[in-house]
Amino acid sequence: MATGARRGHASSKAEVVVEVQAAILGPGKRGGTGETKRRLTGFNQATGSSHVVCGPTMSPAGPAWPRVRVLRTQWTLTVALLASWRLWAMEDIRQCTWEVALTEYNKIGENLGSDRFLVQELVDTVGDVFRMLVDSTIDPDEKYLGFPYFLKINYSCKGEPSENLVRRGHLTGLKPLVLVTFQSPVNFYRWKIEQLQIQMEAAPFRNKESCEVELVCAMSWYTPMPIKNGSVVMKVHVHSNGLGPFIQEKKFHVNINGFLKREKNTIQFTVGEELMDIKPKYFVNASSRPLWFTVNQSPVLILGGIPNEKHILMTDNNFKDFSLVELSIDSCWVGSHYCPHSGFTATIFDTIATESTLFIRQNQLVYYFTGTYTILHESNRGSSNWVRVLASECIKRLCPVHFHSNGSEYVIALTTGKNEGFVHLGTITDGRVSFKMFPRHWSVCEQIGVDRCSIPWAEFIAGDYYLLLLVETKYPNDQRDFLMVGYSIITNELKIHYRIPEFIPEARGMEFLMILGTESYTDTEMVPKGMFYNPYNNLLFIWGNFLLQSADLENFIYLADFPKEQSISYLVRSFSGDMAIVTETEEIWYLLEGSYQLYKLFPSKGWDVSLSLQMMQKSSLYATTKTMVTLFYDDGKLNQLVYLTDDQRVGRLVKWPVPVEKVLMYMQDNRYHLQRQGSHLMLSFTDLCPFKEMDLRNLPKPQRFTRQERYRARPPQILEASGFHSENSLAVYQGLVYYLLWLHSKYDKPYADPVHDPTWRWWKNKKHDEDYYFYLASNWRSVGGVHIDMESYEKIYDLEPDSQLPERIYLDKGMIYNFTIFMKALGNDLYLPLAPEVTYTQRSPVSVGVVLADPNCIEATVKPKVLINRNSVLFTITLKEKEFCYDQGISGHHLLKTSMSVKVLGSSGNCFQYTHHGPRMQGTLMLPVLIGCPPGKRLAFDITYTLKYNHQENKHYFDCMNADPEMPCFLYRDIFYPFFLIQDLVTGDSGSFQGSFVLKVVGGGPTLKSIRDYSKEEIYRYNSPQDKTESLIWTTDSKVTTKDMAFHVMSHRSSGIQWLCLQNSPCYDIIPESIFSPEFFFKVLVSNRGVDNSTYCNYQLTFLLHIHGLPLSASRAAFIVMVSASIFLGLVMLYVIFCLIWPLMVKAGNVLRFKINNILASESYYSYGSSSRSYTTPSQGSGPSPAAAQAKAKR
Repeated sequence: MATGARRGHASSKAEVVVEVQAAILGPGKRGGTGETKRRLTGFNQATGSSHVVCGPTMSPAGPAWPRVRVLRTQWTLTVALLASWRLWAMEDIRQCTWEVALTEYNKIGENLGSDRFLVQELVDTVGDVFRMLVDSTIDPDEKYLGFPYFLKINYSCKGEPSENLVRRGHLTGLKPLVLVTFQSPVNFYRWKIEQLQIQMEAAPFRNKESCEVELVCAMSWYTPMPIKNGSVVMKVHVHSNGLGPFIQEKKFHVNINGFLKREKNTIQFTVGEELMDIKPKYFVNASSRPLWFTVNQSPVLILGGIPNEKHILMTDNNFKDFSLVELSIDSCWVGSHYCPHSGFTATIFDTIATESTLFIRQNQLVYYFTGTYTILHESNRGSSNWVRVLASECIKRLCPVHFHSNGSEYVIALTTGKNEGFVHLGTITDGRVSFKMFPRHWSVCEQIGVDRCSIPWAEFIAGDYYLLLLVETKYPNDQRDFLMVGYSIITNELKIHYRIPEFIPEARGMEFLMILGTESYTDTEMVPKGMFYNPYNNLLFIWGNFLLQSADLENFIYLADFPKEQSISYLVRSFSGDMAIVTETEEIWYLLEGSYQLYKLFPSKGWDVSLSLQMMQKSSLYATTKTMVTLFYDDGKLNQLVYLTDDQRVGRLVKWPVPVEKVLMYMQDNRYHLQRQGSHLMLSFTDLCPFKEMDLRNLPKPQRFTRQERYRARPPQILEASGFHSENSLAVYQGLVYYLLWLHSKYDKPYADPVHDPTWRWWKNKKHDEDYYFYLASNWRSVGGVHIDMESYEKIYDLEPDSQLPERIYLDKGMIYNFTIFMKALGNDLYLPLAPEVTYTQRSPVSVGVVLADPNCIEATVKPKVLINRNSVLFTITLKEKEFCYDQGISGHHLLKTSMSVKVLGSSGNCFQYTHHGPRMQGTLMLPVLIGCPPGKRLAFDITYTLKYNHQENKHYFDCMNADPEMPCFLYRDIFYPFFLIQDLVTGDSGSFQGSFVLKVVGGGPTLKSIRDYSKEEIYRYNSPQDKTESLIWTTDSKVTTKDMAFHVMSHRSSGIQWLCLQNSPCYDIIPESIFSPEFFFKVLVSNRGVDNSTYCNYQLTFLLHIHGLPLSASRAAFIVMVSASIFLGLVMLYVIFCLIWPLMVKAGNVLRFKINNILASESYYSYGSSSRSYTTPSQGSGPSPAAAQAKAKR
């Protein structure tokens, strides 16, 4: 694709085009020249099939038409009908659709409508069921919880009752498969960035209504509707398992609505009062308005613009259904001498939805309301009323910021009055809103050197902290100029990027014109109204009554297809390669980004044909009067919110998919003519597509690039002859899905498991008994009537690629992504000229171009291979990251947005592929690319190999006395050899970390409870080899250090760590708490930032290391020795003394005892004698005298 030409070709410094041409057409049969004629009526560019029209009759294979003469004025509709006959033939396989409703946990089996998603807490109602499963594959003592909602699934086909269809599908083996995708949160500082999916199989369940005739009167399928911390937006994809009837797959959103509350068993809005009466005056004769929100992050969308009413439309499923709400704001008018205003109105003008906060502007007042999202903020930060901000400012417009960045979302408020020339940038982080005014010191007017100016529009490039401002300068003579100005928030610098021409250029007969300043101009004044920037392809559009496009903010291209008589009202972008334009007269235009041809969709001949076909097919979306309310993209498809009015003047508001491909196809079918062949007239029209067939091949396995983690969960097997589940088995299903996601959330731990899979811990203790549990289930003896198959709950690592490019890819340093485009020629023979001097590029009429948004970061190559026998050519496209574009970052953080676009010359708006989804545009591909450290990669401590290698090198291993299997101990005196793993949580790869890293001890304590974090100064003293304060904790023989020589640089080949614990270190002289040696817990940080050039990932790992056997200090050891020796000697001396004096003590004791006994005996004798004399009377003749008695005693 040539560059640098002034007229007819684009010039852009930021685009690199790689062009390859293939000679797949015959000589002179260039696909884009209109010379290739096909005798077809319904030619299919994808398959090449056709049906011939001969004379006045039609082919029997197509629709049957009466043999009447067709007027030439009716040929357009006839050709459209013939071109779309294949779509009609596909209607038989598109009649059946899935019907999905959200059902509360306690309402399963009831025929009620869909519930609203407002409950965000898990339910503890499944624990009793799990406690019954005592002899099963799970541990019933684990904590199992349930989700508050189920998805109830049915399907319906035209002309048949849904109950009969569902029963028939169940009997033929049909099972819906549900894929739930959790959107990553905005604040990656609080939540982990991951692309998580879970695929579930729906379980059949009988409805609770009574049935007397048949075994099954009505049934439905149910799956749990899982929720995950940090995710409020969920995408659901329902498709069939391949058995039973063909049912069109269905994709939709199930979002949490944090602006609802339950009061007295009724659900109410917290932002206002819901209105049930939708009046025609709200939409009829009112202009459409843009729908602004943070892309892929906003669970609730709002839309204002209802004339003279403070009403908005609210939806939590992208307008599949919606509510009309009257806002609870005071609607007061606050004016002053510095606030210019023309009058008061209750209309809500600007509405912007973010992840958890809604913004509105009424007159010059700005309000916001934060929803209640405990699952997002881990606390209730919801507003109770609308909060007014910027109370002292006059706000004339709110501008959206479509993408979040840096963990926050943004919104721009443009002022008028006293602070005109400034902008207010609002930052929303975790539901907290704050505004700052920029520029910081001088207004834009002062910095560009004018007295008066205004800012009608602003764009914020969040990743670069850069504001793009559309500035209107005003002069005393009523002259005005328009500038595009840039302001850097980081450097506080302002730069004029571009001066918009005063008049619209003269570009008659051209598709585009490069603005160089030397072109001629019309007398129509250029009136800019806004801007639109796409961070993926760096394209900036300035729009008004014109459309300018730039890829580098300096060189602009004027798109001449847009009429200068019209004025653009707003732009709608998909950010995937195409955009729509809405004018002030409600015209709709369409543009493929990177191309220069605009297509007028409405009003157009193709649009009229599409409406006529809708009327003939009796479509439910057809109405005599349509009023467009807004235009927006949903899942890459253009949609309208329209107010339909039928012949009875009954109105309804519906979401209507805009048939872009059909309209473009019908618009090109007017290039036909009648050619006489013999006695017959042959209808012939020009095939504008330069190829016959195009498809993608050799796509790599997606997960390595898309970073999509997927789990699979099937319902437990039930021991029931009818095959229907019970409430208990559905409760078990809920608990199993919860536990699977819980294992996923807890897997991100520093110590790596022996098996790199989150589900390994679930079954590791009972895996060897799997056959036993299968035997119980086979004999219908499983406890609780359910059998939980271990293989039914797993993580999938080997997803196969689809037949199209992924939604986005992630590229790490030096990564390569390649695929092949297969293109089949229109002609019968592949043209190969005989002259060898004619190069491949010169002889080919088909061109494939690759456009890179950031050629400094990525490069692309295209290699063709001609398949002569198949009349085809293969283009192998290789995309490579250049290895020097990005700094190291945390996994999933601060990624650089860029893209690669692949275009086939002449295919824009001309090539279509017919599928059962309808026609699909071909020839233009866009692949968004995110450069940096991909999500799902982490560094883990390889405890298994570390223990093995340390045992091998140190010849022994001693664990702590109180061993902890989750945190093994290491001996202080042994050399410590740490090893780490790079684990890919997406692909399941796990291998030794081969790069360099820096290891630091950043905290510690003698016990787990006493661990503290060290300051930066302490970290330096404890880890740096330059430390002179005797504070080092460890050292190594490795001489490699960081550039500033502050820390050691280690690798898996390092000689290991020797623990020091010097005098001023925290692990010095630890007092033992028992008879065992002292222990210490080190908090270790490992990072490869700045020392490993093999990846963009800044791997950071913080883990606890348990060291035992720490030595005591010399003084304390000497003191303990002295005290111990003193005690020992004292005991010895005491023993010696005791042994020497013991006999003497015994003898003295005996003597003392003898004397004591004598004393006691004598005292006892005298006491007895005195007592006898007191009680005995003496007598003359009564016995001997005392003297005689004594003498007798002596004898």
